[in-house]
Amino acid sequence: MSVKVAVYGATGYTGLELLRAIRNHPEIEITALVSGSSAGKRFGEVVPFAYAYGIGKLELVEEPGDDYDLAFLCLPHEVSLGLVPELLDKGKKVIDLSGAYRIKEASAYPDYYGFEHSYPQVLNRAVYGLPEMFRDKIKGASLVANPGCYPTATLLALYPLLKEEFELEEVVVHALSGISGAGRKPKQEFHFPDMTEGFFSYSVEKHRHTPEMEGSIKMFSGKDIKVRFTPTVIPISRGMLSTVYLKLHLPEARLLYTETYEKEPFVKVIDRPPNPKWVRGTNLCLVYPFYDERTGCLTVQSAIDNLSKGASLQAVQNMNLMLGFGESLGLDYQPVFP
Repeated sequence: MSVKVAVYGATGYTGLELLRAIRNHPEIEITALVSGSSAGKRFGEVVPFAYAYGIGKLELVEEPGDDYDLAFLCLPHEVSLGLVPELLDKGKKVIDLSGAYRIKEASAYPDYYGFEHSYPQVLNRAVYGLPEMFRDKIKGASLVANPGCYPTATLLALYPLLKEEFELEEVVVHALSGISGAGRKPKQEFHFPDMTEGFFSYSVEKHRHTPEMEGSIKMFSGKDIKVRFTPTVIPISRGMLSTVYLKLHLPEARLLYTETYEKEPFVKVIDRPPNPKWVRGTNLCLVYPFYDERTGCLTVQSAIDNLSKGASLQAVQNMNLMLGFGESLGLDYQPVFP
């Protein structure tokens, strides 16, 4: 019997990417598409290409009925914050793609997200949804906080070192992201004439993904490791490249990474710096470790699609784990290249 799902925020970038995957998932039935701004319209009226598929005939609703088992929340943080407890009380499983339940320290939310976290007990129930690090906890979970795109790319670059308990005093990260990471709502700085032929860093002093990275590292390793994080947006629609710098003597880095990720379905170690185009539209992460003997510096690069492994396809991977399906089910995509 198929599992019935509702998708909240179905017309945003992450909602559309999610629907691309679950529309053909063999164990899933989509029973509700939720949109506050377009309720009452057919999905195909808002997303014209959807008329080529049966999903285009579905009506967007402001509130779904009760006929679903699991909800994907592709919503703003503040909206997910209050909605998650309501859904859990109704017995629904939830995968939240916002940042509302990613950081375990409730005290961090006013400073990094601008709101008080009113549900500490629910926050304690949330499982951080990076399968490569927290797979066993995700299985059977009722609430999964789907990771941010920057933390996904960065943590996968760090995971082999954390697993082997190397002493990492400080981690320096510079990550590049496509414009879609800012969402579908128009913003002046991402307007085509402003953005094309240029790029810029933002939130250099303080970025909300920093405590997410540091908190996830502590959850996994028990260690307080500081992350110096600088994000930069570049004029491409989707894609992400995270470069991590560590002062660490590790000439055998490539062997360590290859052995760690040997059996992982979606993380592959390669022998050259990765291009985000090589993972476009997939749940893949390509990792390239390089130890520089001259400087004693380990550099690790990881490339993902920020909308896919960085958001929606990772949410499907988490769903598969939560529901006991094969982890790769419905995620066998070849990259769209060039």
